[in-house]
Amino acid sequence: MSASLLPLLPVLLAAWTALGDPGTPQLDGAPPTKIAVVGAGIGGTATAHFLRQHFGPEVQVDVFEKGEVGGRLATVTVNHHDYESGGSIIHSLNLHMQEFVKQLGLKYRRSVAGKTSVFSGEEVILEETDWYLLDLFRLWWRYGISFIRLQMWVEEIMEKFMRIYKYQAHGYAFSSVEELLGSLGGSGFINMTRRPLSDSLLELGVSQRFIDEIIAPIMRVNYGQNVSIPAFVGAVSLAGAQTNLWAVEGGNKLVCSGLLKLANANLLQAQVTTISPVSSGEALQYQLNFTTAEAMGSELYDIVVLATPLQASVGSGVKFQGFSPPLETLPGNYHCTVATVVHGYLNTSFFGFPDPRLFPFASVLTTDKPDLFFNSVASVCPVNISAGFRRKQPQEAGIYKVFSPQPLDKAQLKTLFRSYYSVQVTEWQAYPRYGSCQGLPPVELHSNLYYLNGIEWAGSAMEMSSVAAKNIALLAYHRWNRQTDMVDQKDLMHRIKTEL
Repeated sequence: MSASLLPLLPVLLAAWTALGDPGTPQLDGAPPTKIAVVGAGIGGTATAHFLRQHFGPEVQVDVFEKGEVGGRLATVTVNHHDYESGGSIIHSLNLHMQEFVKQLGLKYRRSVAGKTSVFSGEEVILEETDWYLLDLFRLWWRYGISFIRLQMWVEEIMEKFMRIYKYQAHGYAFSSVEELLGSLGGSGFINMTRRPLSDSLLELGVSQRFIDEIIAPIMRVNYGQNVSIPAFVGAVSLAGAQTNLWAVEGGNKLVCSGLLKLANANLLQAQVTTISPVSSGEALQYQLNFTTAEAMGSELYDIVVLATPLQASVGSGVKFQGFSPPLETLPGNYHCTVATVVHGYLNTSFFGFPDPRLFPFASVLTTDKPDLFFNSVASVCPVNISAGFRRKQPQEAGIYKVFSPQPLDKAQLKTLFRSYYSVQVTEWQAYPRYGSCQGLPPVELHSNLYYLNGIEWAGSAMEMSSVAAKNIALLAYHRWNRQTDMVDQKDLMHRIKTEL
């Protein structure tokens, strides 16, 4: 080849690449015109926010939601006060959620102290006291150093997980959940998504008694499942069982509605029914057909992000048409958790306290016993807590939230409550049924078609969805602009130090 042709080589290669792959954007530097996000829970609204950050003010961002904004962040009203019926706690190290609250001018909800106990179905086997040192002594006396080993394990995992904020701050993205986890904790994190929590803890030297009486109750209240869930999921759950937790004054769902406004996104109260690829020359777009309360509609989008579970058991209502080859059906099921909010008098005799004035606990967790029909019961506070608010005493009528695998029947309600004024039931397809599928769902379903909720199979929490939202916004931006050096890079800690 003559030297005069060498300068033309990059241009010829770029043209050949563009013609050979019609599913990728052009190299003209033009941003996308329209982006669709399906789902307005914390994942979808955070995605809209991050997409706006990266793609700028000109792109149109439409968010489709068939139900209420907030998704699984929801409230119920009892006696003119709202109470969390969905996701209710946030860890102090959840940096995205903290930043959202700061940007939106929201406030942290005042915490109200309350003691926790563990009930075996026959008796209270573990109880929290007013004395921290006494609690530590009891833990050591009953379980040895298991609790210290557990704490060190969770802290090590959290320390590695915190790397994601630094990676994302430098603009790095990952094309799969495996790549993301691998960048944080190597093969160790990926293996933790494949082996049971109980096996990991036993290998760590945690006693079986500690697993049965401490770990199992935490898994039951957080995920409604047992200690056979994957170890990484369990670590996320255990991080959420620590004391440094918080919530948003007025309800956590305010973060979602606030992010939509911050993103200047268009909210469409509609059910997306079909998504189809549409090729026009070199450009690939997606046609979304949808139905509203009044009519049916259709729009074309350059980028689509699905922020709603696609497993058949959830019933998203979204179908994919015209893809060649057809998109694979995502395996696995979601677990049903029932949240029952009761205004009434707790039957403390059931827990071994005939005199309710002597019942000191605000929340009761349960061990994994087949005859126990509920996972937990807790006295809950409203989402707006006044300065003079105090938690109701057990002898008074209070507001309680009961988590159970099935709706409570009248006999079960009468077992837990001496009497009650009202009962409100919310059935959630809250979390994946861990163990119902092998592997982790994809992030990229097709060119410029992304799936957020695969992260839930590694760990389901508000912050996990926020991390996934940031990752997808970065990934979509880099894919659109063909910045391959910002995706799935190895040894990122060293790379970032070099950049600094």
